[in-house]
Amino acid sequence: MSSHEELRLIALTEFARAGYTGTSLQRIAELAGLSKSSVLYHYASKEALLEAAIGPAVDQMDVILGEIEGALLSAEGRETFVVNFTDFILAHRLEVHMFINQGSSLVDVPVIGRANAVVGRLASYFANSTTSLEENMRFGIALGGAAFMLATEGNFSDMPAPSIDETRAALLTILTELLAPVPVRSTTP
Repeated sequence: MSSHEELRLIALTEFARAGYTGTSLQRIAELAGLSKSSVLYHYASKEALLEAAIGPAVDQMDVILGEIEGALLSAEGRETFVVNFTDFILAHRLEVHMFINQGSSLVDVPVIGRANAVVGRLASYFANSTTSLEENMRFGIALGGAAFMLATEGNFSDMPAPSIDETRAALLTILTELLAPVPVRSTTP
């Protein structure tokens, strides 16, 4: 692994653990066994390091969202989205952790602004593609809940961590069940 990639992964881990504002370039350098000037050789600033750490995940979510935007939410499209979203959150747990826990406090940081914009587009897509408040809320709870659960995995359970394959299979089943079209029930007696 190159120093560039190693620094990116160390920074991502530390940003997720201690927070962006709570992480210094000096701390990243120490964790990497380098000097601060060596870190700055690879990345011009802490903000550039954050961009490198989470920018690819933002770009990937943008692509996933681009695949469903402009189309009706068919059963096949819903299934494809669930698979892509599940694989995304499994591959980018730390980045998702940052979006969930730090997105609202780092709005002035460009890469976080991009992440927040993608999340906003996702919410707008489902708000415009669903036929009821219940269905819209179902998407929000299912997707947000899955992302939150993975981002905070280990914080709320004494159970041993499942394998990635077990987690993926469970998420696909649960999200598919939660997001299946449900007939609107009457609320009047």
